[in-house]
Amino acid sequence: MKFLPNLLGICFIWISPLYAAGSHDPDWPCVQRRVDTLSAAVMWPYQGENQGDTEELAPITAELAQLLALRRISLDEAEKAIDEAANGTPPLGRADYNAIFADVFERLNQRRSLLMSGITRYARNQARMADEIGAMRNEIASLTAAETPDFDRIDQIEADLDWRERVFRDRALSLTYACETPVLLEKRLYAIAQMLAARIGD
Repeated sequence: MKFLPNLLGICFIWISPLYAAGSHDPDWPCVQRRVDTLSAAVMWPYQGENQGDTEELAPITAELAQLLALRRISLDEAEKAIDEAANGTPPLGRADYNAIFADVFERLNQRRSLLMSGITRYARNQARMADEIGAMRNEIASLTAAETPDFDRIDQIEADLDWRERVFRDRALSLTYACETPVLLEKRLYAIAQMLAARIGD
């Protein structure tokens, strides 16, 4: 069973280029392709016949799943926590690992979907601001071309335009970081899946 983590890696390599292909969605500003919901089956091949059932997790598995879903917990810390749980009494079985992965997947996938919705709203606001900046530039051009330019009005618009452009640039930088976050969550989920799968193979 040790080959399964490597098999998962091969699947991930084939899927990853989708995120570099860009998107034709006008509301999606990221270079990564928009994939609203991840597939648990791609990362985790161990679900059994009852994988669709929702059962309450045992305290130890619930605590571990909650810990693994926290982004502030490094992958090294996550692996250490998995090792401690795996070597505990009683030891974790396949059903426990299934439950842990399912819970972590649900948490991170939901968080990722919320982030992507936020990115869409953020991008729409950026688009509106870009339209406003364009309109202000056009107004400045019209006022400047007038027979008797209203320089007071031009100065006022230019001051407002300068402020809006700074805000727009700052938000654009934030948007670049935001676009990377869903991919980082996916990579974390994949890494955790590998850690858990390796224990099943032990």
